[in-house]
Amino acid sequence: MYTSGTSCIADQLKEVMGSGLTNKPREIGLTAVLDKGLGLRAMYDLVELGGSYIDIVKFGWGTSVLYPLQTLMDKITLLRAAGIAVCPGGTLLEIAWANARTEAFFAFAEEAGFTTIEVSDGTYNVPRRVKLALIAHAARLGFRVVSEVGKKNPEDDVRLTSAQRVALVRQELEAGAWKVIIEGRESGTVGIYDARGAVQGELADALVAALGVISLVFEAPQKSQQVWLIQRYGTQVNFGNIPPEEVLSLATLRCGLRSDTAMPALPEVRQEGEWTAPLRLRAI
Repeated sequence: MYTSGTSCIADQLKEVMGSGLTNKPREIGLTAVLDKGLGLRAMYDLVELGGSYIDIVKFGWGTSVLYPLQTLMDKITLLRAAGIAVCPGGTLLEIAWANARTEAFFAFAEEAGFTTIEVSDGTYNVPRRVKLALIAHAARLGFRVVSEVGKKNPEDDVRLTSAQRVALVRQELEAGAWKVIIEGRESGTVGIYDARGAVQGELADALVAALGVISLVFEAPQKSQQVWLIQRYGTQVNFGNIPPEEVLSLATLRCGLRSDTAMPALPEVRQEGEWTAPLRLRAI
């Protein structure tokens, strides 16, 4: 049974948390979840448990088109009521553009209730002027825009130098993007990562040195990537492509409630040693 005493203990344990979690709405320390097709009830459970730690839910790829419209709208309403932005996948806009259905895409996004639009060119070679125009158009329609830099094909992505990525990000911010995603894919094996998912520190450092962390969103589906980025750039890094089941796990990394990012023991605890320190906990 959950009692007032239990709540008191939980509150005291929360006092050891770092400053990695801030209140919504947030401009930094964002967590964007990749939804590959959660049902309405599963999304309700996710929001009930971790809604305060989620800033954006992206309906991956073209999944939103396959929903029954009312189910889609109910799901979006649930998320918006929890203060969570909702976004169709950037790939869907690319496909719409490639098939001369761009206006139909924006009409669909507006009717369904999406608040955020992702503009990418990871699948198709969208001309630069067209991508920038799409960013500006989405912003004029009242959507919050996140763009994405990088290619889904590793052979294409590796050709982008750090200087080119920096220039692309700057252009897209100037065009009206709120944040710019650094492509990492669902697998976390392109962009600032190698084929095994390890962070390429020199590339990541070059991006952060030139652009800072506030305007960037790093797709980081793997725990090792999240740990590296937090340890390197701090707890307020913006993360994308987080699996729904990893929301609380990432939150513990942000606030030092997991061994990978836990703060050092207090000096008095280290001095007391392993015999007396547990007694202090039992006295709470």
